[in-house]
Amino acid sequence: MSVHFLAFLSILAFSSGGVLATCGYKGCPATVPGMLNVHLVPHTHDDVGWLKTVDQYYYGDKNKIQNAGVQYILDTVIAELVEDPAKRFIYVEIAFFSRWWNEQTDKTKALVKQLVNEGRLEFVNGGWCMNDEASTHYNAIIDQMTVGLRFLKENFGDCGKPLTAWQIDPFGHSREYASLVAQMGFDSLYFARLDYLDKAERIKTHTMERVWHASPSLGKTADLFFGALYYHYGPPPGFCYDVYCADPPIMDDPNLFDYNVDERVAEFVRLAQGQNDVYGTNHIMFTMGSDFQYSNAPMWYKNLDKLIKYVNAKQNETKVHALYSTPSCYTYNLNKVPKRWSIKNDDFFPYADEPHAFWTGYFTSRPGLKGYVRETNNFLQVCKQLEVWGSFLPNLKLQTNSNILRKFMGVAQHHDAVSGTEKQNVSDDYAERLSIGRAECKELVSDVLGKLVQKNSSVPSPQFVFCDYLNISVCPLTVNNKQFTITAYNPIARQVTTVVRIPVTSNYSITGPSGKPVTTQLQDVSEGTKQVRRNRGSAPKELLFQVTLPPLGFQTYIAEASQGGVKARRHSQSQTEAFKPNADTTIENQFLSLTFDGSTGLLKSMTDKKSQKSTSVRQSFYWYTSSMGDLKSSQKSGAYIFRPLIQTPTDLFNGTSVGLTVIKGPVATEVRQQFQPWLSQVIRLYNNREFAEFEWTVGPIPIKDRVGKEIITRFDTDLQTNSTFYTDANGRQILQRIRDHRFDWQYNNTEPVSGNYYPINSRAFITDDKMQMTVMTDRSQGGSSMKDGSLEIMIHRRTLGDDHRGVGEPLNETGQFGDGLIVRGQHFVLFTSVDKAAAAHRLLGEELYMAPSLSFSQWVPDWATKFNTMKSMVSRSLPSNVHLLTLESWTNGNILIRAENQFAIDEDPVLSQKVKFQLKGLFEPFVITNLEEMTLSANEPLADEKRLQWNVTDSPSPTPPAVKPVPVPPSTLTVSLNPMEIRTFIATVKQAKN
Repeated sequence: MSVHFLAFLSILAFSSGGVLATCGYKGCPATVPGMLNVHLVPHTHDDVGWLKTVDQYYYGDKNKIQNAGVQYILDTVIAELVEDPAKRFIYVEIAFFSRWWNEQTDKTKALVKQLVNEGRLEFVNGGWCMNDEASTHYNAIIDQMTVGLRFLKENFGDCGKPLTAWQIDPFGHSREYASLVAQMGFDSLYFARLDYLDKAERIKTHTMERVWHASPSLGKTADLFFGALYYHYGPPPGFCYDVYCADPPIMDDPNLFDYNVDERVAEFVRLAQGQNDVYGTNHIMFTMGSDFQYSNAPMWYKNLDKLIKYVNAKQNETKVHALYSTPSCYTYNLNKVPKRWSIKNDDFFPYADEPHAFWTGYFTSRPGLKGYVRETNNFLQVCKQLEVWGSFLPNLKLQTNSNILRKFMGVAQHHDAVSGTEKQNVSDDYAERLSIGRAECKELVSDVLGKLVQKNSSVPSPQFVFCDYLNISVCPLTVNNKQFTITAYNPIARQVTTVVRIPVTSNYSITGPSGKPVTTQLQDVSEGTKQVRRNRGSAPKELLFQVTLPPLGFQTYIAEASQGGVKARRHSQSQTEAFKPNADTTIENQFLSLTFDGSTGLLKSMTDKKSQKSTSVRQSFYWYTSSMGDLKSSQKSGAYIFRPLIQTPTDLFNGTSVGLTVIKGPVATEVRQQFQPWLSQVIRLYNNREFAEFEWTVGPIPIKDRVGKEIITRFDTDLQTNSTFYTDANGRQILQRIRDHRFDWQYNNTEPVSGNYYPINSRAFITDDKMQMTVMTDRSQGGSSMKDGSLEIMIHRRTLGDDHRGVGEPLNETGQFGDGLIVRGQHFVLFTSVDKAAAAHRLLGEELYMAPSLSFSQWVPDWATKFNTMKSMVSRSLPSNVHLLTLESWTNGNILIRAENQFAIDEDPVLSQKVKFQLKGLFEPFVITNLEEMTLSANEPLADEKRLQWNVTDSPSPTPPAVKPVPVPPSTLTVSLNPMEIRTFIATVKQAKN
């Protein structure tokens, strides 16, 4: 820390309380009319884990891997900002900044607040991390942004509010993400990575900056100005002044032989004028920084000071004015330019940086981590809801909270985390952090449930445990006890019916919360289950039964081992019929029928029983051989890039039969298939459910032949799809995709398969004018339609080469047992008439990412007498098109509530309409006494939001501001929601009377 820094520390700390804040647009530095204003933006890009863990990056550990230490960046930048009021800096990743902030003295904090108040230290983005945009779910994006922006609001007030979204490094950009940040109050979005051909076209047509119509449903509310950066996110060539750079410094002593001011100024002006020819206003932005730069900030600032001084000394001649600035101030100046901006409607996927390098592999990379992140997000919502409920329970003092899991989930959304593009040890670190956060929430959930079930304080509360490996039939409590309870909590604000599957050693009877017996189905676990669980469990059976759960509530079911006699026969295995068919076989429920070929065992056709419409469907698994480079290009397939050696995949059907086994019972009918020793599948139809569940178990992917493989599942139908298919954006919007086509530029078909892959976050579908087949996913994956009537989804990858995009190792996950990662996942397939499709996939999507949470406890005699077996947090269900997105504890005992209309405009004749519901009297534990509507990220009252407005080419006159929602009347607390609208409230509450 410099002497200057310490001197200014006391001066500015003394004055910080009395200086008016000049942050935001009002604090922007002056520009010069009639000149080209070059906005120099000092910045650092600090990955929250990638080649090193988040801790190693912060402290500067393991510098042989990458020389980076975030704490030193912030130390030296703050010292430099103190010394000169003209200097500026922007910072992004609050996961790092909050850690640094908590280590500082009160004097340093006062100084930093002053810098923020003066707009000299500006936060952009402001989330816990710079999240990925392909493999992140919108719920998790909103949560991680809320955690970061809440920190800024609580520590810096209004001046901590970012105005610019700064997504400079994610590998493609989502329309839904743009819509979300617009709803958070951001005025602009800047990024660096867009397809090389797209960028070339934008440079040619002067459309590097446009207005994004980010949501057809929300209209102007989701409009957002965006800019694609010219020199990636680094400085222009020749002007990097970091300790890691090799560019010449500004040598301004004319007595020295190496004096270079004139040459450097001339080059700077040349580059500025060249960029201005593309962007077309009198403002351009140079990003002066890059990955983990400014650990020695004086090097940067000393040269930037000189550059500004000498460039501006010649401005009468060059008409170029250089200044310290920020992305927000750059945006503000562009907004004042009298120009009508062109528009964009689609997204920026997929991304390629070279003809044979499509970054579409990471849509699927590390499928185990992707599944764990999605499942943990589900549990985090349960944890937050029960934390709210628990805060109103008498005599309950929670020992843990949801904060750790919120923050670790925030880290997991980073664009080198859930994306799967990190080193293996870093991926392990992410998973370990999630596990630690889950443990905190498990304790919280157990404590709250224990108090909720308790009828009498004289009877001790039961302890609830969780079984993380239920998906592979591992749960010691259900295997080792003759009697136990299963408590299912439903985090959705409407009644939900689902099937519970638990591992057992013998038959059990199940008693529901009303004391009545529940129909069960006992069957052998599959061979695939035995293969994947290995030595982690040995339960020979699994017990299935259906539960119908109240909204935001729980029910408890009692399991008792059958001892023989009438009860045993009533619940015995004889209810289940298992056989191996030798002819075509059809399984069905009330909605679907599936026919399987008797000779091959493969799916043959699917029928929607409502419309009596059928389609032929052949579903199988295939692999693409990973390229190790060829005559066209040396590009390999790796963590980022999917590049198949051959464009036609190899069918993993063994050519004879998949050994079909059919199991029929009162709860479910399932078909078991074995494609390869390392690849199996179970297809299930549940009683009275609209979907077919395809549960696949893949791995270890064999590599003894020294060939990397990328595994897909493919559905081939006779639907006439005309090269068109549809994928979702972050679990929310649906976008049309056309094979071998881009909407904004001419596509060059250098990689026919990988160039047509898109992110699938929750669903993809193909459709003709009558019927639609939708595949819902349980995690983010990549997929495409490579021929009409076909839909393929990549489910697992194992490559043997590094794709040379920085990670430095192949995507060769060895898994817990060292021989290769085994992944189990589910696809949920809907086949419906077009008019019923949105209702089916929207409601199912909600159920999948907000699935019930199961916990187990030791049985206590007379359980139903001693304990509550059913309870709900709400007095009524919400309408089916309304999703309670957020219910979490907030500052000062308040509660954060988000509700959304989960249907898009024109998707469904009924459910896509505006919907109304009342918050008054909805929640049983508390009464809402006041409701303040906030922006989506909850860091600003909606009434105070004032976004910049832009003149656009598709509007004949200046675009009026978006109409804000009608305030919620305090008498009824009636909330109205338009299609795709999310409304966010901070509720002041009081304890409800018993």
